[in-house]
Amino acid sequence: MIYLDSASVDPRFNLALEQYVFDEMDRSQTYFMLWQNAPSIIIGKNQSAAAEIDSDFVRSRGIPVVRRLSGGGAVYHDLGNLNFTFITDHDETAGIDLVPFCRIVTDALMTYGVEAQVSGRNDITVDGRKISGNAQYVREGRVMHHGCILFDTDLTVLGRALRPDRAKIRSKGIDSVASRVANLSEFLPEGTDVADFKKRMLLAAARGGDFTMHELSPKEIRRIEEIKTGRYDLWEWNYGRSPAYEIEKTEYIPGCGTVRVGCGVKEGLIAEVSITGDFFGARDVSELCAALPGIRAEREEVTRRLVELSPGEFIAGIAAEQLAGLLVP
Repeated sequence: MIYLDSASVDPRFNLALEQYVFDEMDRSQTYFMLWQNAPSIIIGKNQSAAAEIDSDFVRSRGIPVVRRLSGGGAVYHDLGNLNFTFITDHDETAGIDLVPFCRIVTDALMTYGVEAQVSGRNDITVDGRKISGNAQYVREGRVMHHGCILFDTDLTVLGRALRPDRAKIRSKGIDSVASRVANLSEFLPEGTDVADFKKRMLLAAARGGDFTMHELSPKEIRRIEEIKTGRYDLWEWNYGRSPAYEIEKTEYIPGCGTVRVGCGVKEGLIAEVSITGDFFGARDVSELCAALPGIRAEREEVTRRLVELSPGEFIAGIAAEQLAGLLVP
C-alpha cells in the first residue's frame, strides 16, 4: 500500500490530488490518503449547489463550494475534520460496497475502546450519532472511496452552512439526508488529537502490513495544479454542472409591494423567469423577465445585469440587489 499525506488544506487541490492518483498513478498499486481542508463545502456530483447550502451565510463567510467526482450528499469540512481516501482495484459487477472501507474507521476506533457501526447507506455512527459520511467513485475497474470524519468540527457553522431554504428551492438533483451528527472527540479519551487518530487510521488501513510513503514531486504538484485549474477552480464545474432546479419566493418589500418570483435554472444558467405582484411599474415586467435567461444564476452576475436593466422602471421602488436576492440564492 502506498500512503500519501497531503500538506495542503485547499479543498480544490485535495480533490485534484485524488483525481491525479486515480487517473494517472500506477494502477497496479493500492493508495491510501489522509487529508484535511480549510472551511469548505463539498457537494456530490449529482447535486444542485443552491439546494444544499445557506447561500447568504456561505457567501458572508467566504466558504468555497466544490463539486467532487463521487455521488452522495453535501458535507462541511474544516480543520476539525479528517478525510481519508482509498484507491484500489474494483470488481464492477459487485456494485457499490462501502462497508469494507468504513471498517478501517471502526477498527481504528476500537483501539480506543470506542465501538462504531456502519449504518444505513454510507454512515458511520457512535451511540447512534453520525461521525462520518462516505462516498465512492467507480470507473474502469478502479474505485475511489473517500470519507469525511467529524473529529472536532465547528458543528454550529456546519448547521448554518448546510441549511438551505427548502420552501423556495425545488431541486431535480440528489438531496442530502439530514442526520444527527457528533464530533468523534466526544467519545475519545481526553487529550486525544487528530495527529494520534491519523496514526491509528494509517495502521488500520495497512492492516498490519507494510506501507510506502509517497512524497509528491514538484512535477506531480504542477500536474495536480493543472487538474485543479482545469476543473475544481471552475464555476462551470462547481455550479454549472448542477442539475436543474426551480426557485419560488414571495416577499413584501416596503415602498414597493408584494413581489412573487419564479426562476428556473438549468446547467447553472437562468432558463426562465416570472415576476408577479401588486407593485407598480412604468414598463411591462415581462420585458425584464425576457432579458434574464442565459446569464449565470449567481448573485453578483444577476445583480450586474439588473443594474444595466434599471429594475425600478419595471418594479417601482425595488433595487437591483433586492431583486437579485429573490431570483437566485
